[in-house]
Amino acid sequence: MTSVSAFVVPAAKRHTSTLIFLHGLGDTGNGWSSISENFRLRRKFDECAFIFPHAPSIPITVNMGMRMPGWFDITSFGDISLKEDEAGIMKSVQHLHKIIEEQINKGVPSERIIVGGFSQGGVISLLGGMFCPHKLGGIVAMSTWLALVDKVPSLLHDANKNTPIFQAHGEIDNIVRHSWAVKSRDLLRNAHGREIEWHSYPNLEHSADPQEIDALQKWMEQIIPPLDK
Repeated sequence: MTSVSAFVVPAAKRHTSTLIFLHGLGDTGNGWSSISENFRLRRKFDECAFIFPHAPSIPITVNMGMRMPGWFDITSFGDISLKEDEAGIMKSVQHLHKIIEEQINKGVPSERIIVGGFSQGGVISLLGGMFCPHKLGGIVAMSTWLALVDKVPSLLHDANKNTPIFQAHGEIDNIVRHSWAVKSRDLLRNAHGREIEWHSYPNLEHSADPQEIDALQKWMEQIIPPLDK
């Protein structure tokens, strides 16, 4: 991942903010472009550019070692802490940081950059956001969990110790268990003092929900309000 490969939706007006959103295992950035389409139809976030990076194709242990788009290897869906691919996770975190740096170099204030992701992508957005040396606007964690729990305290960056987090999860998710998300939320709140906006959806499986996107919109409106009136 030496170069940025992504589906990019430019800002409709003057570019003053950016949402970088990472997809889940086996998907591509294009799979989440509907978020930007939805917001454009609502005439929301016209000053925001949307970047949906594509994960590289890597061998995935739970997929019998076959290659598929992934931000890191997963060895088991039964125990998320079992043999975590720390090297793969940190490589993807560094990739996310590179995209953030590129946006800053283009003139986007770091405080108006939001990083987010779904499932595997959410793992990277959570860690990448908290480990980033530049103050970010916010972090979005959808249907995901907090990885590398033992490493987090030593890698947290002061710049983002108070960065707000939007976390949402389906209660009947059979891929990333709802209990994992609750445990991650409580750890972030209690051990790290994070500001979490939590949303839980009773009938939602491992996917997104229109209500979830509505809630995300309201949260983002507080983080990246339009600068041009």
